[in-house]
Amino acid sequence: MARQALAPAHTGCCPVPSGGSMQSMTRALTVIGVPCSAGAHHGGLERGPAALRAAGLLDRLRQAGWEVSDAGDLAPRVFTADAAHPRARNRDAVVQAGRDVAAATGQAISSGRIPVLLGGDCSITAGAVAGCLTQRPDTGLLYLDGDADLRTPQTTIAGNFDGMVIAALLGEGDPGYTGLAGAVPMLPPERLAILGYDDADIDSRERHLLAAPLSHADGKQVAADPLGAAAAARQHVEAAASAIVVHFDVDAVDSADLPLANYPHHGKGLRFDAAMAVLRTLCNSPAFAGLVLTEVNPTHDPGGDLLSRYIDGVTTALTEPARGR
Repeated sequence: MARQALAPAHTGCCPVPSGGSMQSMTRALTVIGVPCSAGAHHGGLERGPAALRAAGLLDRLRQAGWEVSDAGDLAPRVFTADAAHPRARNRDAVVQAGRDVAAATGQAISSGRIPVLLGGDCSITAGAVAGCLTQRPDTGLLYLDGDADLRTPQTTIAGNFDGMVIAALLGEGDPGYTGLAGAVPMLPPERLAILGYDDADIDSRERHLLAAPLSHADGKQVAADPLGAAAAARQHVEAAASAIVVHFDVDAVDSADLPLANYPHHGKGLRFDAAMAVLRTLCNSPAFAGLVLTEVNPTHDPGGDLLSRYIDGVTTALTEPARGR
């Protein structure tokens, strides 16, 4: 789908002033496709937006109570092996995708709408945060993901930018990527919480990024108390931010339960129902300002059953936020 103009402001929206209380009342979503696999391990994620639309995501969001506008897709940024840059593969494409996402996100928010970004790999979330920051300088992020994404070009093995998102937001990594919002770091740790990651995968050179006041709960902690972990993360970010972007990487779900993630996580992560309970709690924040859905690889689901279950879960998670606005 070609990129379309974003919809004008919805008259029922009451955006929150920067630094004010968390009472954004819009019931209007702008769906933005981001067919980007440039930051991933391999191709396939660029097909995610089209597959999610074809599986009925937008209709289900409307049924959940949202007014939905489809802004079409941003320019595709597709994975290549990029052997010349093994520690920062497809860097220019990733940075340009981030800029495109930032512009589209900022435009949606300035029009009084909540952007829903259909990825695409996780690298696009840095662009979503950058775009929200242009409108709401006290933006925060709730990051539900099977990986902590603390890699940098110095610590990475694979060189993929979808493993570098949190490090970049905290100011470490490639200057073009860390600088998507201009100021570095994009986020202070008090406006960031990460949930669901595999603690065993963190390099010792990266662990300092988890220091307080950043909020974090690994996959085992979240699985033990999904609602408690989600509530604690939300409370942490709400204390410092009046606009919150929510990120959901499907690899936070154990691939034995829902094998839809681009990079499988078998025997790790959350049951799908637990992940959806967490997502519902995160999106129900009165500061909810945007949602990024990442790492859905439709080539893993030729029959469409997994996508249908995924869409059921995501739209159910968004039903309560729609009704409460």
